[in-house]
Amino acid sequence: MLLTRNMQRRPTDLNIAGAVDLSRLAKPGTTAAAAPTSTSPYVYDVTEAEFEDKVLRRSLQVPVLIDFWADWCGPCKQLSPILERLAEEGAGSWELAKVDVDANQAISNQLQIQSIPSVFLALGGRLVPGFQGALPEAQLRQFLEQVLAAAQEAGLPGPSGEAAEAPAPVPVDPELIAAEDALGAEDYPTAIAQYDALLARKPGHPEAVLGKAWAALLDRAGALDPQQVLAAAQAAPDDVEAQTRAADVEVLAAEIQPAIDRLVSFVRRSAGDDRDRARNHLLELFSVLDPDDERIVAGRRSLANALY
Repeated sequence: MLLTRNMQRRPTDLNIAGAVDLSRLAKPGTTAAAAPTSTSPYVYDVTEAEFEDKVLRRSLQVPVLIDFWADWCGPCKQLSPILERLAEEGAGSWELAKVDVDANQAISNQLQIQSIPSVFLALGGRLVPGFQGALPEAQLRQFLEQVLAAAQEAGLPGPSGEAAEAPAPVPVDPELIAAEDALGAEDYPTAIAQYDALLARKPGHPEAVLGKAWAALLDRAGALDPQQVLAAAQAAPDDVEAQTRAADVEVLAAEIQPAIDRLVSFVRRSAGDDRDRARNHLLELFSVLDPDDERIVAGRRSLANALY
């Protein structure tokens, strides 16, 4: 079974698009904790002190997926809402435990997690690797089918004392599935087109808005050489193209504050079309970041002050 093969692999053996290499990122400073994204009883945060009880012991009853994430990780913000929605849809046939790697570094180090998002599976008291990266929903559903089949084979009693059953499928937006498939394949133009199609049909769709912004960022900056881009920006402080590119690579490297400061400063000292372009670019970058992050809140204020 595919799940069994995956469970035998270490997380560092996986090579799935969408994961963020922790060793290459400069962590931002301490920020306020992200607001909970789910009120589902099947989704909960877990700390190091709670891990044995909430994850390992609980997995004797039902499968528990562990989502290792961080507030600054863009792909995590794509994967986590889908996992949370699927956990709610599963109605207790499996549960989702969320572990913030910044706040729980001992667990991350023990499991040798080198990139996020990383998902592990706790099943029958055992902890095994699942996958890395922001997988498309279609692949997540396939993975969950395998998880529930493994739970049945293991004879887990389930939340009500019965064997876990696969949740009934529910309709999903075909454009969202197509966009996530394209994003996982690093086909960013196709992903953007699919998100646009969904937004035309459902204006303001939150997953489409975030997904499109993230796909656009990866499309224009994912393959750039950060050192070359930053050197070019330093050499041309009044070039709006150089400054917006530098802000892009800084956001991708989790250097959020330098990116904000760079574009706010450019807006303050520029005028005309260049000023508008820098302002709009910064607003677009805000859309891929946590709106409750103190740096984003302060950055919006700084931008408003620079404009007026």
